[in-house]
Amino acid sequence: MADIYKKPADQYSPLYFLASLGAGGVTVSFFMFLMFWVPHPGRPVPIFEDVAAAFATGGTALQAAIIIAYIGIAVFAVLNVKSLLWNLSALSAFKKTESYQKLRNSNAESTLMAQPLALAMTVNAMFIVGLVFVPGLWTVVEYLFPLAMIAFAAIAWLAFSILADFLGRVLSKGGLFDVTAHNSFAQLLPAFAISMIAVGFSAPAAMSHSPATVGVSLIASTLLGVAAIIYTLLASATAFTSMLQHGTAREAAPTLMIIVPIVTVLGIMLLRQNHGLHTTFEAHGTDADTMILLARLLAIQVTFLGLGLLVLRRQNYFADFVTGIKTSPGSYALVCPAVALSVMIHFFVNKGMVATGMIDKFGTAYWAVTALALISQAIAILLVLRLNSQHFTRQKVEAKAVPAE
Repeated sequence: MADIYKKPADQYSPLYFLASLGAGGVTVSFFMFLMFWVPHPGRPVPIFEDVAAAFATGGTALQAAIIIAYIGIAVFAVLNVKSLLWNLSALSAFKKTESYQKLRNSNAESTLMAQPLALAMTVNAMFIVGLVFVPGLWTVVEYLFPLAMIAFAAIAWLAFSILADFLGRVLSKGGLFDVTAHNSFAQLLPAFAISMIAVGFSAPAAMSHSPATVGVSLIASTLLGVAAIIYTLLASATAFTSMLQHGTAREAAPTLMIIVPIVTVLGIMLLRQNHGLHTTFEAHGTDADTMILLARLLAIQVTFLGLGLLVLRRQNYFADFVTGIKTSPGSYALVCPAVALSVMIHFFVNKGMVATGMIDKFGTAYWAVTALALISQAIAILLVLRLNSQHFTRQKVEAKAVPAE
């Protein structure tokens, strides 16, 4: 009998969109090197010309950081798009199966929200790629902002269409939602998707010089951001009640840390909004206000990170699903908190501690705290590489004997 080899990912789940999401998140984490280490006077973000000037005049350490950032952005942006395209194709085939119909009539219907989540992340990642790889892009950026908002509006329409089908089904009649299977934070995936679209919508608020563009960006991102917060509060409260009664669903345990990326993207949304209010509408805040806001957000993240790691350790999750031989598409949810924590620490250090004068930029204290961001980023990279190897490498499976007629 011939050996049979299959990839675990051949048994498709919409949660595999998280593979694309994770790669996109790592792309953003490498952009932080350029965002906070490359001078970009007069602009809220660094562009190709800023990086080129810094590379030409900077020291060896800065040049090395720029090279690492460019390689990281390029590699993981390609991986992000490659994974997204694979998922779109696999989802199209999956929709023709009986398994898809079963999914649409279960709690797992909400996993379809991973698609707009990944799409929104890819748009954000491609904007970063454009900034750092395309010379002269900033000269036409005002024309790109309306196009970007149209793209995010289309993704929002897709997300709310999926969510409307799910909530319309479970809320219109009783007994269609299995409360006993609600014992994780898996149902916060819609909130994560909406928050990712919100942060994309908020970008023009921080970067545009057009009051109309900034205004639309502020309003749209606020509507989506508030919706994400409300959904997060409701879904997490009901899920926690179920977890107290039934324990945490083992394969969904990584979702306990989904609050971490939700807080990061909503935090960046708030920073972008505040910048737009300051530069366009003369609403002035202080660096101290920003630092305490980021500190509070970071405190929320540390709380849920600790909770998630506690449960994962008690359930021996890593030994089975990360370093072991078992596979679960939900494992990709582990990448998001690591990326999100890394990005949040970068913002806290630079927009909070440095901006207020609490520490000196590039001093000993600066690198001591920034090291935590770099460690978290390294964990995210290792998780992406390990999980991709687990799920997308063909493995030998036991062939079942077919009985003779």
